[in-house]
Amino acid sequence: MKRIGLLGGSFDPPHKGHIYISIEAKKLLQINEIWWLVTPQNPLKISEPATYQERIKNCKEISKDKPILIKEIENKINSKYTYQTLAYLLNHYTNIKFFWIMGADNLISFHKWQKWRQILKEVSIVVFKRHGYNNQALKSIACRTFANYRINSHQINKNNFIKLPSWAWVDNREIKISSTEIRQQRLLLRGKN
Repeated sequence: MKRIGLLGGSFDPPHKGHIYISIEAKKLLQINEIWWLVTPQNPLKISEPATYQERIKNCKEISKDKPILIKEIENKINSKYTYQTLAYLLNHYTNIKFFWIMGADNLISFHKWQKWRQILKEVSIVVFKRHGYNNQALKSIACRTFANYRINSHQINKNNFIKLPSWAWVDNREIKISSTEIRQQRLLLRGKN
């Protein structure tokens, strides 16, 4: 069975943290492909992002020569929510095990995602530590709700994700970078010119 890791987001802008967790997930879970699902607009983010085409272009540039495919599925099917994207993928791709990859910051607000419980029952989730968010993430509603389905970080391998729901917290090396910080630095630089 083919294994595909899905990393969704605004990617505004994409950065080395996105690359790092993609490559780590690929190695850790023996994933065949990593797909970046660039969302046209994140419903939980109010601020206006860079244009969709700019973000796609930036993703392609940063992931060049990396085992990452940039997918425009959400734009193609006009999906606003992860559960809609997953429904499409699960209906159109057979004999594939999907893994949803996310940072700890996303686990904190995961219970605010549309049909979040359904998502956890349809795909395995792999959460990577993120500087400044880990304690709050491990106390999150989603973490507590699905505590019985958590895979021990020392037992993470592809075979432990056969049953659903299943999710894991990866004890990875943290990268201290975020798209928000990059955007703020750009604004500061523009203000000085």
